[in-house]
Amino acid sequence: MFHYILAAMMALFACFPIIHLVIGISFLVAPEKMMGPNQPPGGPPPLLFGLMFTIIPLVIILLGWVMAGLVFYGGRCLANRTHYTFCLVVAGVACLNMPLGTVLGVFTIIVLVRPSVQALFQNKRFEQVNL
Repeated sequence: MFHYILAAMMALFACFPIIHLVIGISFLVAPEKMMGPNQPPGGPPPLLFGLMFTIIPLVIILLGWVMAGLVFYGGRCLANRTHYTFCLVVAGVACLNMPLGTVLGVFTIIVLVRPSVQALFQNKRFEQVNL
């Protein structure tokens, strides 16, 4: 359950750079309107400024959504007791999101390395093969 909550929070926080994305697109579309009334004599800002304010937030947003999707799918795999290695990797990725992701990731790793939990994942795999 906490994986789903963390994934939703990660997706929400990944949307914060949208304001920078809007500013960057505005600089690319209409740079003369983005300048204030006290325009410097050099004219509008260079194209690189608008591109920087567009590409960097876009990459941050996409990476945040991908990480949120991985954590969500990892929680789903944990609930179904499938893809043991993927769950371990997602727990490590969740550790990058401090502080809640770190706590969730560490406790997930601690639980996943128990032999009894590994046996649950193995039993689930054998049940799927025998069906």
